[in-house]
Amino acid sequence: MKVSRPKIIACMRIGGPVADDEISVAGLIGQLDLDDKILLLNGSGAWSTAALAGIGLRAMVLSDGPSGVRGELWDERSASLLLPCSTSLAASWDTELARRFGAVVAVDARRKGVDVILGPTVALHRSPLAGRHFESFSEDPLLSADLAAAYITGVQAKGVAAAIKAYVCNDSETDRYRLDVHVEDRVLRELYLLPFERAVVEAGVWVVMSAYNAVNGITLTENPLLDSPLDQEWGFDGMVVGDWTAVRSIESARHAQHLAMPGPGGPWGPALADAVRRGDIAESIIDDKVERILRLAVRVGALPGRSPVPLAEHEDGPTFARLAAAEGMVLVRNEAALPLQPDRLARVVVVGENARYGVGQGGGSATVKPEYVISPLAGLRAALPDRVAIDYRLGAVTRTDFRELDEHRMLNPDTGRAGAQLRFFDADGRVLHTEERYASEIVEFGHREFSSSIAALTFSTIYTPEQSGVLQVGFASPGRGRLRVDGIPRLDETISAMGVDQVGGFFDPLSVTTALDVVAGEPILLEYDFTAGEIVDGVEGSFSVIFGLQPNQPDATALIDDAVDGARSADLVVVVVGTNAHIECEGYDRSDLRLPGHQDALVAAVAAANPNTVVVVNAGAPVELPWRDDVAAVLLTWFGGQEYGHALADVLLGHVEPGGRLPTTWPKTLADAPVVNVTPRDGVLPYDEGLHIGYRAWSTIGREPAYPFGFGLGYTDWRLGPPVAEAGADGVRVTLDVANVGERPGKQVVQVYAERRDSRVERPDRWLVGYGVVRAEAGSVQTLQIEVANRAFAYWDNGWVHEPGEYMLFTGASVHAVGNPVRVRL
Repeated sequence: MKVSRPKIIACMRIGGPVADDEISVAGLIGQLDLDDKILLLNGSGAWSTAALAGIGLRAMVLSDGPSGVRGELWDERSASLLLPCSTSLAASWDTELARRFGAVVAVDARRKGVDVILGPTVALHRSPLAGRHFESFSEDPLLSADLAAAYITGVQAKGVAAAIKAYVCNDSETDRYRLDVHVEDRVLRELYLLPFERAVVEAGVWVVMSAYNAVNGITLTENPLLDSPLDQEWGFDGMVVGDWTAVRSIESARHAQHLAMPGPGGPWGPALADAVRRGDIAESIIDDKVERILRLAVRVGALPGRSPVPLAEHEDGPTFARLAAAEGMVLVRNEAALPLQPDRLARVVVVGENARYGVGQGGGSATVKPEYVISPLAGLRAALPDRVAIDYRLGAVTRTDFRELDEHRMLNPDTGRAGAQLRFFDADGRVLHTEERYASEIVEFGHREFSSSIAALTFSTIYTPEQSGVLQVGFASPGRGRLRVDGIPRLDETISAMGVDQVGGFFDPLSVTTALDVVAGEPILLEYDFTAGEIVDGVEGSFSVIFGLQPNQPDATALIDDAVDGARSADLVVVVVGTNAHIECEGYDRSDLRLPGHQDALVAAVAAANPNTVVVVNAGAPVELPWRDDVAAVLLTWFGGQEYGHALADVLLGHVEPGGRLPTTWPKTLADAPVVNVTPRDGVLPYDEGLHIGYRAWSTIGREPAYPFGFGLGYTDWRLGPPVAEAGADGVRVTLDVANVGERPGKQVVQVYAERRDSRVERPDRWLVGYGVVRAEAGSVQTLQIEVANRAFAYWDNGWVHEPGEYMLFTGASVHAVGNPVRVRL
């Protein structure tokens, strides 16, 4: 038995020679007094660090990611590139695509003046109920680690810092501010810490974000895990920023926690300076934190003489977004229905609310405002020949939550142009600022000079209803809202703030409405007065409000009947089902895996009326699909970014291969899923399942999922040759021939799983140790080599233990479709 003890590992540094960085930073620290140093440890606002003119340090801007960069403004007028969600990227199983993904995001960050992207998110898919499931990569730690390292490499090569998050075990949302995860050390090391370790040791990540939750009784911003393994074992020389408001005490300053956000204010202000002056905290501890922050400034070019990395040629963002979305789409059923043959189509019926309003992203802090999102309906209309008649039917309502006004039906009463007029007032009723807006969600996060002075606002628009009837109009946000309609007061209500999760208050607020009788095409003047209750602790002038409406609920049976009527005579029916950013969102977890509304009944009825029904699933995480075996094809498309509809059409018509394989197991029902507990008891959430999450747990319980980990179909056929395994000093090389025996070019993901049945310690029945992507023309054969590191076979026991003996390696196209076992002795 070989035990490797933890050791210091030097991290890769980018942005200048190590010695130059250290000399310049050390000299700068010597020019600062204690108050200057404390100033640097706190944000200067919601999204920026403090500047110090005396040393030429500019403020550094941090912005939410990872699938788009919002910048300091949460504003539809400051559009961002929106790429597919992280689970979609993981479904590509392509680290080169992940590197390119990071580079494209970084270019948009540079365009917006952003220095630090708050991503990637590497929570594991422990439970399918997790609210931010879509924002993370996979249920497997190796796949997550590979993709995270590649993404970070792409980001930081462009001179922008990646902030891997959230360290650690922030795998669900329920009560996350007070959540205490109880997890064994071995499980922590082998599963949850692995992506962070690889990000530090291999990708040289510049920033780590510490989480809200506690692990084994200690809040992460005060947890010894910040010191070891992060600093002492892995050699992390970057900066640790706490998740927003996660730094809550002076105690956290004693640990390797370097920046408290947002600011100014909070526990690291004058109280921390006083603690240093009293001798309670050594000034050397403060100096280390300042050194980390200044080192980051060197790397992103925020200090004199350190210009940002020049931006050489880079990919076009929308073009890449379209490609990346297609690469992640997973075909899980195909009864010769796909790819479509346009010359055989005269009439196509497209069904579903998600077909008309494609969902490009989930909800929460990762939200950005793209310039557009191409819907499935728009994508198909653009791709199919003009001679093909395309008929749209709603079929089922999927969103029942309060929503924004339709921006296409708003006119600014002051200018007559599209949009609305927004005015901010101070406590004395003076106008602070006036602006034209084009959406009815207003978010302030203390990011403007006058934000802290905002006492009230007015929002005015001329709204033209699409249909006659009763319109439920109101507002959603903690605060007081008053509404006048055509000058007549119609609403005056106050909503109290909700719960302890402030982000939940932003993205799942309570709402109040009033009923208006409207006539289609006849405009009405909506005038709102709003006074916000502060939502985010420590950020003056922060609030979020939606001026909008509660959708009316049409008769479900009538909608399904209408869809069935349209489907009967169609050559093809494309039903787009899914979730949305209200259901999958930061701040809360899901309670079930059912599709919202009556979508299951819709699919069943349409498929019974027309067997040539293709179902597209527009969801960021697993959902139950009870009709999956009764339709002609099922394509899982995740949250596909702004080019979603175009990418979908590319795949449906066969212009692009559906390149995805499942990065997470899809259960038949929630009751089948082996790990579902996301709700703490008395503040504690035990990870009792230990090593057995995802496909590892499915193997343990012996149940069949709907679709296994690694599974996915393409438009061609493959044959894998027998593998050959050669053990070397650093690991095992697995070599095999991969033949495209079909009639089209295609992509295959070959996976390698290990098994050790006679191990002296508990292990999964089978676990992923390597994989490779093959792209081949029809009739061609490629020889694939997959390198498996020795570490993939080790387990943690106060050090990495390499158990000698024989291992079985299986190759195949999913965890369930493996064969050709080969023995290797280590």
